[in-house]
Amino acid sequence: MEKTFHPFHIVTISPWPLLMGFGVMSGVIGMIKMFMFMKLDLLFMSFFIAVLVAIGWWRDVVRESTFQGFHSSNVLSGLMLGMILFIVSEIFFFLSFFWAFFHSSLNPTVELGVVWPPEGISAFSPFQIPLLNTVILLASGVSVTWAHQSILNENWKLAGQSLMMTWMLGIYFLGLQGFEYYMAEFSISDSVFGSVFFMATGFHGFHVIVGSLFLIVMWLRLIKGHFSSSHHFGFECAAWYWHFVDVVWLFLFSVVYWWGT
Repeated sequence: MEKTFHPFHIVTISPWPLLMGFGVMSGVIGMIKMFMFMKLDLLFMSFFIAVLVAIGWWRDVVRESTFQGFHSSNVLSGLMLGMILFIVSEIFFFLSFFWAFFHSSLNPTVELGVVWPPEGISAFSPFQIPLLNTVILLASGVSVTWAHQSILNENWKLAGQSLMMTWMLGIYFLGLQGFEYYMAEFSISDSVFGSVFFMATGFHGFHVIVGSLFLIVMWLRLIKGHFSSSHHFGFECAAWYWHFVDVVWLFLFSVVYWWGT
């Protein structure tokens, strides 16, 4: 039988999708167990399984792209399209929160006191921690772009320094947001304002956690010499995701913190 050569990568048989499906399924069952019986053992176990599977799965992808050379230009085009579609889905995810916010704020009901923010809600001043966090994320967007340009110019030392600066700024942002939550005078159960505020900013904080971990992994790969000036798509994915996180925060600051208060 004649062997066919093509530019695509047909992956080998892998246990990771099945194991990840098992981890996610047990995680859902663990959440039900937590809600009904306040027991966290299954939820923690499923989270541990998911982390281990993710490490093994991503290790195989790094091997395929960096050491085995399976990620040709056609494969990279598919990966690029997948990352773009993922970010588009995230945009619509946050769009639902902004929709809920505008729906309630532009026409506050009698139950809210016909005012926005609702009666009894002491909202945050946008020009304290929120403004500082805006400056931090904008600075991190500059530093990750600086790291990208350094990779293109093969200045690996500067790329590592600027990339480390980026994820450290992300951790600083999370610390300030945690302090803001600690000092909040309202909770997620205080009317639609509290619900939308903590859901939108909380999910954004979760995305900052994911983005920071993404950048830390790329930083470690950069130190190990996995990237070249022409082949560093993993870093580009992390940079795209981080810029998405920056833009979402600009909308949150402008709408929820500033205009909404």
